[in-house]
Amino acid sequence: MTPLRRPTEPGVDPDAGPAEPADLVAAAVLAVPGVAGLHGGVLGEVGTYLPGRRVAGVRLRDDRAEVHLTVEMGAPLHDTVRLVREAVRGVVGGPVDVTVEDVVAPGTPA
Repeated sequence: MTPLRRPTEPGVDPDAGPAEPADLVAAAVLAVPGVAGLHGGVLGEVGTYLPGRRVAGVRLRDDRAEVHLTVEMGAPLHDTVRLVREAVRGVVGGPVDVTVEDVVAPGTPA
């Protein structure tokens, strides 16, 4: 079985090795319709630190996962949050806290 690889992001080689759990959570969240992007919080305080980089908007703890995101205007908020929670739970299991930090027009970079 081929190990899961990191999602493509600027400056990261997707063939550099197995994906970290935070990368898998980020990819799962970004695949949910209505999600415009991950959000690092007002002061950039939400993230997972990995060697040489940071996954903004994802904080993994022993007992739960936190995801902070930006949604597209017009996306059904409750459904989008539910789908994000289900997607993340499928990757890490356990409780998932979802915080919507911002709403942007569709197609706007988050």
